[in-house]
Amino acid sequence: MKLTSIKLCNFRSFYGITPEIILAVGDVQNTTIIHGNNGSGKTSLLNAFTWVLYEKFSAAFASTEQLVNKRSIAEAQKGQAVECWVEVGWEHEGKRYRVKRSCRVYKNESDFEAGKTQLSMWVGEDDGKWYLPPQQPDDIINQILPASLHQYFFFDGERIEEIVRSDKKAEIAEATKIFLGVEVINRSIRHLGEAKKTLENELKAIGDAETKQLLRQQEKIEKESDRITKRQTEIKQELEYQQTFKKETSNRLLELMSAKELQERWQDLELQKAENQEAYKKNKEALKKIISARGYTVLLAETTCQFREIIDNLKQRGELTSGISREFVNELLQSQRCICGADLSTGTPNYEHVQAWLDKAGSSLVEETAIRMGVQVDEIDKQATIFWEEVDREQARINQLRQAISQVEGELDSIQEKLRKDANEEISSLQKRLDEIENKIDELNREQGANQQQLVHLKTDIDALGKQIARQKLNEEKQILAQRRINATQDAIERLTEVRNRQETQFRLQLEKRVQEIFNDISVTPYIPKISEKYELTLVEHTAGIEAPVAASTGENQILSLSFIASIIDKVREWSEKRKMMMLPDSSTFPIVMDSPFGSLDEISRRHIAGTIPKLANQLIVLVTKTQWRGEVAEEMSNRIGREYVLTYYSSKLDCEQDYIELGEERFPLVRQSPNEFEYTEIIAVERFI
Repeated sequence: MKLTSIKLCNFRSFYGITPEIILAVGDVQNTTIIHGNNGSGKTSLLNAFTWVLYEKFSAAFASTEQLVNKRSIAEAQKGQAVECWVEVGWEHEGKRYRVKRSCRVYKNESDFEAGKTQLSMWVGEDDGKWYLPPQQPDDIINQILPASLHQYFFFDGERIEEIVRSDKKAEIAEATKIFLGVEVINRSIRHLGEAKKTLENELKAIGDAETKQLLRQQEKIEKESDRITKRQTEIKQELEYQQTFKKETSNRLLELMSAKELQERWQDLELQKAENQEAYKKNKEALKKIISARGYTVLLAETTCQFREIIDNLKQRGELTSGISREFVNELLQSQRCICGADLSTGTPNYEHVQAWLDKAGSSLVEETAIRMGVQVDEIDKQATIFWEEVDREQARINQLRQAISQVEGELDSIQEKLRKDANEEISSLQKRLDEIENKIDELNREQGANQQQLVHLKTDIDALGKQIARQKLNEEKQILAQRRINATQDAIERLTEVRNRQETQFRLQLEKRVQEIFNDISVTPYIPKISEKYELTLVEHTAGIEAPVAASTGENQILSLSFIASIIDKVREWSEKRKMMMLPDSSTFPIVMDSPFGSLDEISRRHIAGTIPKLANQLIVLVTKTQWRGEVAEEMSNRIGREYVLTYYSSKLDCEQDYIELGEERFPLVRQSPNEFEYTEIIAVERFI
């Protein structure tokens, strides 16, 4: 999707029909800059895009029910309809699109009544004419850029850090799956599953009594598995809610604590607990990997001992000797010439004498194999020793962390006990609420673990029943055909599932690497971004060789979120190149529309982001204040600007302070005195780049 234009009529602060904003599209000058003071309509312009495409608004967009410009309503006659609309144009996969969303209000005696919104779309063909599309406009838009992903491309820069919140990880996971096309595979798996059930019902109808019984058992277990899987999803959502609730309650409790030292100690203990728990988890994983990689070596001690006994016995019996080999003696007899030059013709004493060595000499191949195996056996014994050393080291670290966690929890319990008995009722009430949340989280975690185990057992039972059904003696031709179809369907499901899992893992690891590269280019901190298997986006640091989570600042989270979005676009573009090689449509072009993206960042970070984002984004539209568009941002982005506009705000305040911005050698008004009693915004094109 390449946005080409946007035009507004009576939308919020924009009175009447605005000039069409032509958006920059290109490989180098792909950036459109729109300047405006606070309150001039930058956020309204951002939400004009999301309203027309998805009928959605950003969190900072207040009074969403009041879209129609106030001046246009005031000037309307009683009973007259006032129209408000936004029209956006874009190109995608060689086609041109224009979409328009409109709404009307009807003025009455003292108020106005809003009507329903309407969405219209036109598609431009090669003949230059515009036609109505065969599909619904909403469906077309969602096929190009799904509504569930719009917040990653149209966002308020000052609130972009919300992407890294713990309750957003499910959204991130779903976003990447849609980008990857994993949803297509998921739908295929679902459809194959439905087809498999249909085939099993067919087999149930024509099969023998035993087959029918097995199929009924399988169906019953599958229903139970589906029920537990659904419950697991509910538990996951509930855990995310409880974690958010816990964080909010803890923050409120900290605010109420009168003793600053107690607040600081509480926060320090919570951080220690989180770091120790993370380290404990990683050490447990490291121990598993050690056991998986070298645990077998300790089970081979008896076997290696037996090998050495066999070799020693062979040597004692003379069956494994070092020196002259049988291969060497045979070569002498075949050549009929000794190394000393003596004749070894058959039947001569010399021949008989050399031939006698065949019984004494050993095979060089056997000796070489024995020597090589001996080295390998020595290495196994060595690895077994190293294995125990590593296990002891990890176990010692795990015990140390377990004790540290226990100590921290004990101190936290002591503080919490004081808070439970605090004279301030709100404090004691909040602590009791925290206790309830902790108990709820513990219950959910235990239920989740038990369900996971049960799902494993159920899958084992389903697989076993499937094999039993496949082994049933099928006499009828229809039964044989139905079973073959079931087996083929199940095989396809398993293969598609494996493809999906590998694709997700590969993309996530590549995405994490790219996020780390971009974050490292932008941020001055030594922190490392991580994307977990659950798509939790976090920052970590390495202290004394231990990886620990970082309590990131708002600015760092903003940089992390921007790095994530830039990485998504960059990796999807890369994956799309592979799609084009397979003659699939190119869907790698995405716009980014950012409102106030530099607000909470320091000068160095602003400079790095201003230089990085235009290179990574296919198309960039930036809404900035004069303060945000200062030195380093202007310097980094100026050569990328293809289009530039100024939002001039007309204030109805009598003593309003006028403001200007200098662009090139010209001054453009940012704030002016309104010539009437109304406030409104005009759009002025800056001609220097056109």
